Amino acid sequence: MTSTPRLAVLGAGSWGTTFAQVLADGGAEVTLWARREEIAREIREEHRNSTYLGEHRLPESIHGTSRLEEALEGAHGLVVAIPAQSMRATLDPWPELPEVPVLSLTKGIERGTDARISQILGEAGGVDPELVGVLSGPNLSAEILERRPCASVVAASSPELADVLATWSEAPYLRAYTSTDVIGVEIAGAVKNVVAIAVGAAVGLGHGHNTTASLITRGLAEITRLGVALGGRRETFSGLAGMGDLVATCSSPLSRNHRLGLALGRGLDVGAAAAEVGQTAEGVATARAVAELAARLDVDVPITRAVVAVVDHGARIEEVTTSLLARSVRPE
Repeated sequence: MTSTPRLAVLGAGSWGTTFAQVLADGGAEVTLWARREEIAREIREEHRNSTYLGEHRLPESIHGTSRLEEALEGAHGLVVAIPAQSMRATLDPWPELPEVPVLSLTKGIERGTDARISQILGEAGGVDPELVGVLSGPNLSAEILERRPCASVVAASSPELADVLATWSEAPYLRAYTSTDVIGVEIAGAVKNVVAIAVGAAVGLGHGHNTTASLITRGLAEITRLGVALGGRRETFSGLAGMGDLVATCSSPLSRNHRLGLALGRGLDVGAAAAEVGQTAEGVATARAVAELAARLDVDVPITRAVVAVVDHGARIEEVTTSLLARSVRPE
């Protein structure tokens, strides 16, 4: 790879566009692919993505395009920021992606298959698993867009690939740590969104810090049980991808999943809550996939089941939230 990597970011939503800025600030040449030409044109000509980021001005070095072949041409690496539930449908019609390192920013588990994002990239995108890495951590995109300091974890199958992917994120405000626990980082990034809905709902119902701290702590235990059962390493869940991301997502009004839970707690139904948030809250679609995956592995995930009861089956949020902390006595 040359000293100045040429990177293609696939997906021009809020997180994909924000991370394109991170890459550009780190010195990379960045092409940002948008599904809609009007978004690509605005990025290319006005250096803005007003649909997702308002009037924020992007680095002029970011080139926008809606032509996939243009984005991929000459790319030394790919960054994927396509929503989890539409990723397979987006990738299926495409030709196989080039044999270059691929970094996934997407957090979620696919409904119907229970596949992790790295698995979808292999199945639908034809990407060699040895070339796939994932990024996670306390990464609220609105704060990163403002270039606030933060840290992330980049996980890949080999330390060498993780190092390569981490060097892409050399912006002065983002510190990238490396890992080889791809499964653990992916599960932590997916399930924390589900827990954040439950915590947001508790806040919306008027509960206090004791309740939210209890849900966050038990949520971490739930994430850890599932991740370890799938082959993740326990220590991953006490780090940036686990506890770090969980605390940020559950506590901040910048988190879409937290805001969706907050709206549910105030009495809105799922459709109205999603409309109020205005952008994809992955935890809604991920909850059922997590519950199904956990059931198959015989892993107890009461918070996830409670969220599923609300978003898929119309249960009353106040009843399931209260019942979570009124379960029978058991060892911690």
